[in-house]
Amino acid sequence: MQPEELRNINSPDTETLWALVHPHTGDQYDVRPTGRGNGSDVTALVECDNGPVFVKACRNRPGGRRASLIRERLVNPSVRAVSPALRWQEEDDTWMALGFEVVEGRSADFAPGSPDLFAVVDIVGRLGELPLPDAAQTWQENRWDRFSDEGNARLFEGETLLFTDINPDNLVIGNERAWAVDWAWPTRGAAFIDPACLVVQLVAAGHSAESAESWAVGCTAWTEADPRSVDAFAAATLRMNCAFAERAPDTPWLSAMAAAAQAWAAHRGVVRT
Repeated sequence: MQPEELRNINSPDTETLWALVHPHTGDQYDVRPTGRGNGSDVTALVECDNGPVFVKACRNRPGGRRASLIRERLVNPSVRAVSPALRWQEEDDTWMALGFEVVEGRSADFAPGSPDLFAVVDIVGRLGELPLPDAAQTWQENRWDRFSDEGNARLFEGETLLFTDINPDNLVIGNERAWAVDWAWPTRGAAFIDPACLVVQLVAAGHSAESAESWAVGCTAWTEADPRSVDAFAAATLRMNCAFAERAPDTPWLSAMAAAAQAWAAHRGVVRT
């Protein structure tokens, strides 16, 4: 019989999940749900016989969550320089689960004046240096394409492994190092995209667009980018975030991201059309 919290975490029938991963964990003593990995059905820090492990799991059925976990599994060997290592994987007809090493840290502070900013810029810069795994050759980035002006989507193409989900919760600051966690949808594209995503997040955290871009200068991919490509991306980012905010007007964080994208686009002299 599993502890009560195991049976109740996120779903009434997760007992089968904990039985599935038991060969990897041994007996499970404590399971704490986490806010990370929102694209999964279960995310939890598990204390167990074989040491602590961070578990991400989803229903093993076709769809975005399963596809996301498969990408995260495939990309992990290439991103361990900046991310927790995948220790094991398991699946049956009902569940697919990944078990990651546990890292000690907290969400990054993106606010102006934060001492975390140097570590944040460093890890975003290092993202651009990661090897592109063979599996990612077919993961062409296209989420901004439909929001771009005709012909500009080609400016977002490239051969760099992209994280794209840059936000304070996904950059974890420890005592001696930092990590990028939750590789929910890695893609292949232009190297400047990750630093550009950081710029929008910094603006949302209270930076001026000029200040945010001054931090991005710490990333080689940003300094080497064609300004016209960055302008095109800023315009597409504005349209994307405005579309999401208009679809869900009662979701404050979407409105905040739209406002940040507006400020950045205005700084770069591009407007929403």
